[in-house]
Amino acid sequence: MAAKKQIPLRLSEQLYNDIAAWAEADFRSVNGQIEYLLTECVKQRRKNGGYVGKDIDAPPDFKVKDFDK
Repeated sequence: MAAKKQIPLRLSEQLYNDIAAWAEADFRSVNGQIEYLLTECVKQRRKNGGYVGKDIDAPPDFKVKDFDK
């Protein structure tokens, strides 16, 4: 297994809380959830050259926890 790199990451409190809630719902740690999401984005990029969402750089108008409703 390849060694993993450690990187410092700064998140807003709201984003952290949203990712933490999402991670809990998916039975992952926050770190595991971030790694999973980044991996999925990279897979999508390799698959079709595009991002997961066309408006990925647009400010979100929803919270991650809204998906569980």
